Amino acid sequence: MATGATKPFGLFRNMSAKIAAIPMIFAAMVVFFGGTIWTVVYSFTDSKLLPRTNWVGFEQYERLWGTNRWLISIENLMIYGVCSLFFSLVIGFLLAALLDQKIRFENTFRTIFLYPFALSFIVTGLIWQWLLNPEFGIQSIIRDLGWTSFAFDPLYNQDIVIYGVLVAGLWQGTGLIMVLMLAGLRGIDQDIWKASRVDGIPSWKTYLFIVIPMMRPVFITTLVIIASGIVKVFDLVVAQTSGGPGIASEVPAKFVYDTMFLRQNLGQGFAASTMMLLAVLIVIIPWAYLEFGGKKRG
Repeated sequence: MATGATKPFGLFRNMSAKIAAIPMIFAAMVVFFGGTIWTVVYSFTDSKLLPRTNWVGFEQYERLWGTNRWLISIENLMIYGVCSLFFSLVIGFLLAALLDQKIRFENTFRTIFLYPFALSFIVTGLIWQWLLNPEFGIQSIIRDLGWTSFAFDPLYNQDIVIYGVLVAGLWQGTGLIMVLMLAGLRGIDQDIWKASRVDGIPSWKTYLFIVIPMMRPVFITTLVIIASGIVKVFDLVVAQTSGGPGIASEVPAKFVYDTMFLRQNLGQGFAASTMMLLAVLIVIIPWAYLEFGGKKRG
């Protein structure tokens, strides 16, 4: 009886905190879920400057996937995304493994590597726009040293401009990945390292077959963070190239902005936004399944 009687009172625990959270929950429901539903619904209309309920079915999506600019933006996002995921994880883990060796001035190196993450993407884009400028950037400096035939101007080459954007993105974001990986490495029991040394197992095998599998939650969280940043990449491209040369560095977020606010085609912009939402769900749902579904089964 005592146990059953206490259950209803559990609902009334911390009532002040629950009441204080109501405005935040309400705002989240209205702004995020309401805005999302509103966007998806109006993606099936022919809204231009202002929203209107003139339904056209999947016409906006058909036009979207028949637009060369959108296809280029998707291609660029795929290139940027795959390279960013791979190099961020590899470089971040290698830096974390080096710092985990208890080197001297570890705090200094950790601060240096993490510092770019404190900058906004606009600042990062401008910095790398200057560094990659052939007139006074890296190309100019190396040519002044005597290598007059050296050429390095990715932001002015349509074929490789997205890789110039990638360099700036890696420079800013790899420090955060390093810190996450370092936290995961510091959570590994030192007895594992002692046992591997006693058994004569090389360090690289210990990392590959023991440490990395034990850091699975860290890798999953890191993947979600990187993937969410990839889908919404916008200001870095605007600051570095403004989508140029031509539309060679166009990305979906910039396509949505230009379509909605410059071309005043809300229906098309809503359709593109919905496709970006679908990409986010493709990332979030597997993560949620791995994190929570696996725990319930366990």
